[in-house]
Amino acid sequence: MNVNLSLAPLVALLAGILILVMPRLLNYIVAIYLIITGLLGLFGGAGGLHLR
Repeated sequence: MNVNLSLAPLVALLAGILILVMPRLLNYIVAIYLIITGLLGLFGGAGGLHLR
């Protein structure tokens, strides 16, 4: 059985939940998401995590 996990959708889901719970965190969540996405793109982490 193969389980494919991708980091970007999980981070987006977590960010969406936090924004719903605490709307004041919107600026910080967006900034952190953009930083993480940028770092993953630069350092090749965008391929996702593959578990077998």
